[in-house]
Amino acid sequence: MPKDAVVIVRYGPYSAVGLPVEYHRFRLEGLQAVLARDGHKVILEKIEDWNVVELMVNEEIIFHCNIKDLEFGI
Repeated sequence: MPKDAVVIVRYGPYSAVGLPVEYHRFRLEGLQAVLARDGHKVILEKIEDWNVVELMVNEEIIFHCNIKDLEFGI
């Protein structure tokens, strides 16, 4: 990834601990912190795809996973 990149974190809704399906950002906090600490600018963007997280740099998806695979605060 380029140094000091603008990273767009695209995330979809999911259900967590019995809460209704919504756009929760709890699982993204650790990811945001790591990217910011490395000097990247982070932009959060909601998408309609359920359970998805995608990282985009220069309009290219460089990573994607199920949002439920991310742990809280890590």
